[in-house]
Amino acid sequence: MIRKTLAVAAVATIAAAGSAEARDQIRIVGSSTVFPFSTRVAEEFGKTTNFKTPIVESTGTGGGMKLFCGGVGVEHPDITNASRQIKASEIESCAKAGVTAITEVKIGYDGIVVANSKAAPQMNITLKQLYLALAKDVPDGKGGLQANPYKMWSDIDPSLPKVKIEVLGPPPTSGTRDAFSELAMEGGCDKIDELKEMKKTDEKKHKAVCQGIREDGAFIEAGENDILIVRKLEANKDAFGIFGYSFLDQNQEKIQGSRINGVAPVYEDISSGKYPVSRSIFFYVKKAHVGVIPGMREYIAEFTADKAWGPEGYLADKGLIAMPDAERAKYRAAAANLEDNLPK
Repeated sequence: MIRKTLAVAAVATIAAAGSAEARDQIRIVGSSTVFPFSTRVAEEFGKTTNFKTPIVESTGTGGGMKLFCGGVGVEHPDITNASRQIKASEIESCAKAGVTAITEVKIGYDGIVVANSKAAPQMNITLKQLYLALAKDVPDGKGGLQANPYKMWSDIDPSLPKVKIEVLGPPPTSGTRDAFSELAMEGGCDKIDELKEMKKTDEKKHKAVCQGIREDGAFIEAGENDILIVRKLEANKDAFGIFGYSFLDQNQEKIQGSRINGVAPVYEDISSGKYPVSRSIFFYVKKAHVGVIPGMREYIAEFTADKAWGPEGYLADKGLIAMPDAERAKYRAAAANLEDNLPK
């Protein structure tokens, strides 16, 4: 009842905004991975309708959620892009600020790549080796843990390059970082028997050890701008970068994706789940703004049309990996009906 009252009050607040304060342009924030897709849809929407082109900002998934959950009203964003699913803590934060009606729209799949310059050999690495390269603490061989001693890739395994470990990656506010920590780091950690066993006895410690990334210079936080990482890889052939598949797809003449567990980051293997570091990507709609900020239903319809997000749609040219037909139909219906479909 309290949530319903808050929602009604919030809608009344935004609907009552005076013409001087009203906004006639959709505002979208969030994931740097989803940013190119959202921008492309916004451009198409602006060209083919009578609505203004939406403003799209790349703030990172965590930063976008914070802005989105700030409240209801023209000063707050209407949509947030996310390269991971919304967290329970973010749903709670939204609710506290009166943002209680949210529709989740899954838009497709993405692979997280570990890429390097085409001027260097392609890396072929396992999840276990990747974990050992980037973990803050690793097993010491005596039943305990030690600060990561590996300086060169070849220190981990002679089959790996004899070059210094230097990896440029996203900050903690990034959904790419969250997904990489969970899928790649924890996935590799669980290939080490003693760390896998830790999960049974101390789940909290297991997560901290498995997802903890080293802070001694081997991993460099490179911000939310993946284009800058690509440029740095061009300048330094020994460095590697972590980002979404779409940036690899758009820069294939300059960089290459590493094979992980023997699987290259290609469309078919990410779509099928064969590539081990693949994830779902989303956007979230603030229902209280629909019908108040012009064009929101129409923007959602544009994004979820097969001409955009389908296998042959214009977002495929940007690197979006489409969902199967039945899954697209499910999320298109949820988006059109503005369903309350957040994870419970």
